[in-house]
Amino acid sequence: PEPRPPPRPEPVPKAVAKPEPRPEPKPPVKPDIPLKEERKPLKEPVREPKAKEPPSKDEARVKEPPKKDEPKTREPPRREEVKPKEPPRKEEPKSKEEPRPREPERRPSFDEELKREQKQLQQQKAAQEQRARADAEARQLRQLQAEQAAAEAKRGQAEYIEKIRGKIRGNITLPPSIQGNPQAEFEVTQLPNGEVLEVKLRRSSGNPALDAAVERAIHKSSPLPKPAKPELFERVLKIPYRPRDD
Repeated sequence: PEPRPPPRPEPVPKAVAKPEPRPEPKPPVKPDIPLKEERKPLKEPVREPKAKEPPSKDEARVKEPPKKDEPKTREPPRREEVKPKEPPRKEEPKSKEEPRPREPERRPSFDEELKREQKQLQQQKAAQEQRARADAEARQLRQLQAEQAAAEAKRGQAEYIEKIRGKIRGNITLPPSIQGNPQAEFEVTQLPNGEVLEVKLRRSSGNPALDAAVERAIHKSSPLPKPAKPELFERVLKIPYRPRDD
């Protein structure tokens, strides 16, 4: 007999990883006390029928049946009258005006130019004469006003000097040997308040005793009288004096 071949070794099975068992879901826990209970309807208590009370006198009266409100007839809504639309007016085509031919410019004649220039010259001459008359009247008015002001100032100055002479006359002591009515002229320097600063003899009377007496009287009269108007004040005054003048 033929010899049998040796048996082949069986293959070793490979280890297969078993899947992990999944946790089973826990059954829901039932609460011991139910959360919601069905509310059972309460039984109403049995009421005993009340004895009917006798109707009152007012109720005994015959009740009048209530008046039914008569349905008001509604007026049908007024329909606004639809005015028929006026058809749009067609604008009449404007007739195109034909351009008028330009008239040739008319130049003034020589006589017309001469008349126009003469009229213009006359107007200029009249305006110049009017201005000249107005200027002459203004100059005349200014001159008259100046003369009036000068006369008024002269009169005011004379009154001012006369007031000063009057005060000097009250303070003078005349010498006994005076012949006639001689005149002496003095220059007096004063302050705005009338205080005398200086007295100078500008023209002698011919009598030294009279000149000295007048000078003493001027110093004695300080402060001198003030003028009626401030603009008449003069710092340096020329004072003529005659002993026989009142």
